Amino acid sequence: MSDEGAMIPDPSARLCEVFEKIGSTRMQGLPFLNPALRVEAVGFHPWQGFWLGVMVTPWLMNLMLLPRESERWPKAARGERLHYQFPAGNYDFIMAHDETVGEYMMCSLLSPVQQFEDHETARQVAEFALKALLESDAAATPGEEKPQATLQEKMAKPMSKRDFLRGRFSQTTR
Repeated sequence: MSDEGAMIPDPSARLCEVFEKIGSTRMQGLPFLNPALRVEAVGFHPWQGFWLGVMVTPWLMNLMLLPRESERWPKAARGERLHYQFPAGNYDFIMAHDETVGEYMMCSLLSPVQQFEDHETARQVAEFALKALLESDAAATPGEEKPQATLQEKMAKPMSKRDFLRGRFSQTTR
């Protein structure tokens, strides 16, 4: 098979390797790290010729797009913003590059991630965010608040595991 049209394997392991290295070097000792969290690639799956998932680390939670079908990957410079339409709305991703991972795009969900008491809660939020992104009924109708704005507003407030499990994210008012 030629490089044109090549399918690129799931990037989860490579992403974890890179972000673990970043955590043990450049991020080591920084005060905004959440020691309850670890590096994890959550829910990576094919989406429109890309790999889509959420990267959870002790310092951030990002939506990530990586190449799956090489011919569909956009030609863009590092730092360039690209827009993608999901059922839940339009999202901006920033093009980046790493020697181990190669090119990828990221969209910040949360940074820093101090509001999480444990890693399981962070993983559940990542799974929820990914699911909400891909559900057409998550999109607001005209005049309604967008679900991602509601999620960001609620995530800005301190949250206990109990609040999360009681459905704080699905409530429209608090």
